[in-house]
Amino acid sequence: MKIKEIAEKLELKVTAGAAGMEKQAKGCYIGDLMSLAMAKIEEGSIWITIQTNLNVVAVAALTEASCVILADGFLPDENTAVKANAEGIPILSSEASAYTLAKKLGELGI
Repeated sequence: MKIKEIAEKLELKVTAGAAGMEKQAKGCYIGDLMSLAMAKIEEGSIWITIQTNLNVVAVAALTEASCVILADGFLPDENTAVKANAEGIPILSSEASAYTLAKKLGELGI
């Protein structure tokens, strides 16, 4: 399923990286520890986190994540949004918890 479709179905706010919304999602990883995320995120996965700093984009690019979803209402800082736009990595935001987001993604077959 495309990130664009997921964003619509889950009512996610696109906060950066809109150019990458046609990417396909192939799984999901939840975590906030950058070093563990680097080791565990698989190519095409959605990464759910509350981290908002510039390193989020670096980890997402390195692991070839399809997008980042910021849970609990977090938003990327300005530098992070600029870099995500440049890299074409969608950063989406939701008021929902990581658990709720993961459940909904599971219901969509992700």
